[in-house]
Amino acid sequence: MAPRRPIIGGNWKMNLTRAEGLALAAAVGDVASAYPRVEVAVFPPFPYLDAVRAETTPAVAVGAQDCSAEAKGAFTGQVSVGMLVDIGVTSVLIGHSERRHGLGETDAILCRKLARAVDGGVLPVLCVGETLAERDAGRAHEVIATQLRGALDGHSEASMSQLVIAYEPVWAIGTGRTATPADAAEAHRTVRRTLQDLYSARFAEKARVMYGGSVNARNAAELFAQEDIDGGLVGGASLIASDFAAIIAAAAGR
Repeated sequence: MAPRRPIIGGNWKMNLTRAEGLALAAAVGDVASAYPRVEVAVFPPFPYLDAVRAETTPAVAVGAQDCSAEAKGAFTGQVSVGMLVDIGVTSVLIGHSERRHGLGETDAILCRKLARAVDGGVLPVLCVGETLAERDAGRAHEVIATQLRGALDGHSEASMSQLVIAYEPVWAIGTGRTATPADAAEAHRTVRRTLQDLYSARFAEKARVMYGGSVNARNAAELFAQEDIDGGLVGGASLIASDFAAIIAAAAGR
């Protein structure tokens, strides 16, 4: 089987002005072009998606931070996959912890969002991960498996062929705390074991799994050196062009 291609995603969350986003997109494009082995994506806020997509080079994919579970209709404030595709968006985050835990999105809702993404031909990045209380209770791996099973319920192996998983321990997001490389690798193995149970050993081996808990320029190389970690979903460090460049370079050296 061919080696898995590393993937680095920059989740801008609710940050930056339009001008700042365009400047950052241009800088990321320059860096990504120098590392063609790494798949690079940025996830700007909704209002800037079209402008950022126009600014980036083909070396950078532009993704959305969320999508609706509905195709269209009277859903004020929501954005459909069809709308995203219409402006050239090619990937979408589904189930980020700030939506699971902050907005109460359930696995059943995320399952429907996955269906919309697949139907629209958009690469889905499904986020899973435990809270600090769940980890301290020894339930981290149970929670990861449950979230995967819930979100993937009813989805066939063939339909999930492009699926990317982002393991993001909730307690390490935006806190400066990071799971040790060994802890992160163990969680990634849980992801692969669950995918094998749901689908097949081949699927589990082929699937790309990113780490998403306070990845930065200092810890990226050590995290990416782990066999089961295929890159990172980067938050704060993705807003600083030089730091994001260092993270991309670390993935290229994996």
